[in-house]
Amino acid sequence: MTITGYPLEDLVLKPGFVSDSRAAVEKIAKDSKSCALVIGFADEGPNGEVYNAVAICHQGQIAGIYHKRELPNYDVFDEARHFSPGNKPLQLYKINGVNVGIVICEDLWVSDGPAQEFVQMGAELLVAVNGSPYDNIKAAAREKLITNIAASSQIPVVYLNLVGGQDELIFDGGSMITDSHGKIVTQTTRFYEETCLVDIDTPSIPTTEFATQLSHDWCVEVSEATDRTNKYQHSLTTPLSAEAELYTALVVATRDYVQKSGFTDICLGLSGGVDSALVATIATDALGADHVHPVLMPSRYSSDHSLKDAQDLLARQGIDAQTIPIEESHQSFHNLLSPSLGNDFPGFTDENLQARIRGVLLMALSNAFGWLVLTTGNKSESAVGFSTLYGDTAGAYAVIRDVYKTQVYELCHWRNKQEDTPVIPENILTKAPSAELRPDQRDDQRLPPYEVLDPLLEAYIEGDRTRAELVNDGFDRELVDRVVKMVDLAEYKRRQTPLGPRVTTKGFGRDRRLPVVNRYDG
Repeated sequence: MTITGYPLEDLVLKPGFVSDSRAAVEKIAKDSKSCALVIGFADEGPNGEVYNAVAICHQGQIAGIYHKRELPNYDVFDEARHFSPGNKPLQLYKINGVNVGIVICEDLWVSDGPAQEFVQMGAELLVAVNGSPYDNIKAAAREKLITNIAASSQIPVVYLNLVGGQDELIFDGGSMITDSHGKIVTQTTRFYEETCLVDIDTPSIPTTEFATQLSHDWCVEVSEATDRTNKYQHSLTTPLSAEAELYTALVVATRDYVQKSGFTDICLGLSGGVDSALVATIATDALGADHVHPVLMPSRYSSDHSLKDAQDLLARQGIDAQTIPIEESHQSFHNLLSPSLGNDFPGFTDENLQARIRGVLLMALSNAFGWLVLTTGNKSESAVGFSTLYGDTAGAYAVIRDVYKTQVYELCHWRNKQEDTPVIPENILTKAPSAELRPDQRDDQRLPPYEVLDPLLEAYIEGDRTRAELVNDGFDRELVDRVVKMVDLAEYKRRQTPLGPRVTTKGFGRDRRLPVVNRYDG
């Protein structure tokens, strides 16, 4: 989907959109010259079908079009809803004298699918274009797939992947080329757009019996072979550590969501805690300090050290901020509500009131200055409902929504190691986590320590384990019952929170789709 971006979702239900996609490809094809172009787009069928497609363009013409055959309908993919599967006979394309088979993403992952058919037809090079979104295990799976296909077919594979963020999804690139033995000989820098020119040796494969049984147009001549004396090579990239990979993914996602949405600047509440410190740092790396506008909103319960920690972070990163105390507004709400609620507010009412005042202030600044509001809640908090609707969840983009609390600390430590002087103050990383919404509050007064909580959450959410299975896995039964109940009850909250980058295999929203109301307690 080079032309349109990916995924398209229900845009493909608009016939005018699909027609415009085809027209854009035709316009680009007119500018193609001696270089054969492979361009992904949404193609229209004669009876209103829509296909996930690639066009092969050369010398001002579209030489051929391939329609994706295998449509994924799992995890983040809903292609069976949006596209029709391709059904035309497969064709090889003779490009520079080489028989090239061209497939799209899932076509490569299905055993005995289109990729294998192209090999049987006598392909000497396999090209796969992909919109493969990032998660924390995907890169290794891709490399294993590509090298296995190349080694088993004994032809080189060119794997091309989208780069950039779209909504919750991050596309990490990592395009690669293998030789005919399955060895990766070229790989681009992950998460960044890059152009490289590479020569690769291709085996000369005789026309197979399978191919001779096909119709006469099984191979389309695109361009004749040419001789060149120069050989172009591209070096391999250095693999990223787990922390570098995750941090870079969050930076790319934040930059693209803000800028592709038409914004230049963001604002966020800066509390002096670790979550807002990490989000502010990511935003600064993504957009530049001049485009980041933290707001300190102290209450009667805000500690002096938290304000000092926040100011220390601002000074280290060269960020300007403003301070708006909420005490006056907090007291005004108390005066308004006391006739109804009495002087001692029940439950979490007073704590949530403070968070909602801060949410109102951030949205007012957003309206006034055109700043996009980033929220700062992490996955651990979102999982157990440790957040306030219309308060700290109010905003446009939840940068660390899919990052567990223990990972938040790991990312902060990693980021600090990238500089001679740490950009996140050490005191932020060593003090006990607290929302500071009542006197002497700490997270561990309501939640288990995050070192205990996060593995249980990961097993329940990513692992889809039941209560009984979690207990059998060794988790404390009382803790399991308590945490699972919190996760299930918080589903209604998560439905109303902003989207954020998906970095695990089971992000809230697009991946994990559960009914809000259900009686299953397993």
